Amino acid sequence: MPTSPILNLNDNDNIAVASRKIENGTALTPSGLVAKDNIPSGHKVALTEIKAGEQITKYGSIIGVATQNIAQGAHVHTQNVAMASFHRNENYGENAQDTNILPQSQRATFNGYRRADGGVGTRNYVGIVTSVNCSASAAKLLAREAELSGLLEKYPGVDGVVPIVHGAGCCIGTDDDAFRKLQRAIWGYATHPNFASVLMLGLGCEANQIPLMLEAYGRPLDESFQYYTLQSAGGTRKSIEKGLLWLETALEKANKAEREPIDASHLTVALQCGGSDGYSGITASAALGYAVDLLVKNGGTAALAETPEIYGAENLLTDRAASPKAGQKLVNLLEWWEDHAQKHGSEMNNNPTPGNKMGGLTTILEKSLGAVAKAGTTNLNGVYQYGERIIEKGLVFVDSPGYDPVSITGEVASGCNMICFTTGRGSCYGNKPVPSIKIASNSAMYKRMQDDMDINCGTFADGSETVAEAGQRIFNTMLETASGNKTRSEELDIGDAEFAPWQTYAQM
Repeated sequence: MPTSPILNLNDNDNIAVASRKIENGTALTPSGLVAKDNIPSGHKVALTEIKAGEQITKYGSIIGVATQNIAQGAHVHTQNVAMASFHRNENYGENAQDTNILPQSQRATFNGYRRADGGVGTRNYVGIVTSVNCSASAAKLLAREAELSGLLEKYPGVDGVVPIVHGAGCCIGTDDDAFRKLQRAIWGYATHPNFASVLMLGLGCEANQIPLMLEAYGRPLDESFQYYTLQSAGGTRKSIEKGLLWLETALEKANKAEREPIDASHLTVALQCGGSDGYSGITASAALGYAVDLLVKNGGTAALAETPEIYGAENLLTDRAASPKAGQKLVNLLEWWEDHAQKHGSEMNNNPTPGNKMGGLTTILEKSLGAVAKAGTTNLNGVYQYGERIIEKGLVFVDSPGYDPVSITGEVASGCNMICFTTGRGSCYGNKPVPSIKIASNSAMYKRMQDDMDINCGTFADGSETVAEAGQRIFNTMLETASGNKTRSEELDIGDAEFAPWQTYAQM
């Protein structure tokens, strides 16, 4: 338990964060500051009197504006704070610095799977990837039949057979960016290094034709990559029979793959936050940012995403863009999102969610500052479209919505072979074929949901650990998980239903 009931984050802040539930009348500081309200854990308390119209500052940055006079010691939240305007800096890269990458001989290592195409896997699955929803049930039946038949028991070196199914693929235009988003998501999974072998399964008459996808992306058929359609195979039952014959060969081949020591430059980690609270940016995301800096120092890659959840904090990224092009690409994405929200009668401040607000987050500006903390302090080296293959090392950004399953689908399709997911309210997310490390922002939730949480970073708020110590634990867990240690979601066998491509097209 920390000695102080409040956490002071920056000398320029006019609020502090409650480190535990505070009752009205509680002494907050030795200098005589007293709580004027009951303040929930993780929520904000006014350090000074704040006049209506004055800015609210947290982390030394503006998170909103007071809608009424706020007394010193009062609860600061949605009842007295509104969204504020902000300035978008266009001096890209003014804080970019040289990154000192360790020589290969000094880098941390993990035990991974080297694939024939040069990719490196952290898991060894066989995938059944569908081109359209019309073949989804057949894919799931094929995976279920393989399990019920005892076929998988013959191949202990294989992590499992995963059906990648979704609700799209037909009655859509095929010549626009919305369709290309869908194709990139499907193709990114079909060629993911955590799959030793993949069968692509279609219906046959869908808009998203598999042969056209192969032609567009240039993947030849071989013993580890095959496709057919239900119509060409003669229907569901015959497709399953054909699939079981293919699985015999695919599983035998996958079972021969062996882990070997590989340096950390081959880790590409998806950064995600979901069910965030008032502690997320202070504890879990800050510690993950420290781990990201360690990963980048070891030559690895970290992918930040959730474009609406960096809104208002983008200067923290564009200021350290490695090139003006990277900074401008990120701003272009944000401008697209502003237009997208307006077209749909929405606004960027509709995120945070009700759960975020219950946990203490008030505006998107506050949420974004905490979300960007996951990205550490290194240069922003690249900005990518949804599902676009990542080629740069270091910190990169992948465009996506803030909805976690959709966002992570894009990151995995872009090549991430590990997920680090911070949460304050408690996410139960898992992913196949990529392990997801879930990081709790507060100890109370961690204790309540230990079956779903991998790491507790509430230790910083509790006063028992530094951010650096927690960040080192996260980095060590990345390496251990990449080497085969199961995450909590893997122990629960979660991840079959989380493939959720971003759908921005007109469904006709």
